[in-house]
Amino acid sequence: MIPLKGVVLDAPDPRQLARFYCDLLGWKLGDDDETWATATGPNDTKLSFQSEPAYRTPTWPSDAREQQMQLHLDFKVDDLEAAHEHATSLGARLQDFQPQPDVRVYADPVGHIFCFFV
Repeated sequence: MIPLKGVVLDAPDPRQLARFYCDLLGWKLGDDDETWATATGPNDTKLSFQSEPAYRTPTWPSDAREQQMQLHLDFKVDDLEAAHEHATSLGARLQDFQPQPDVRVYADPVGHIFCFFV
């Protein structure tokens, strides 16, 4: 078995995005420089961000004429409304299209899609 220890997302400013996810998830900041930053969670799980000056924000929902979303992050929460208030206070943007009543789709400050679900 090969365990997954983390995910890496491109970002125009890795430091900014790592701090957003640390605040959102209550994780600790690990690596932190202009080209690479890491949010570290339970069991040493890492969400890392690498510098990509040509980063383009994906569309949600998908549009064949625009940048496609390559992946999204799912987070289980106990209370959608409390999680919504927390996320939007940090700069997350609730998306117009919501696929299910027990899921909320957001964009982080640079446009990566993430979901809260119960």
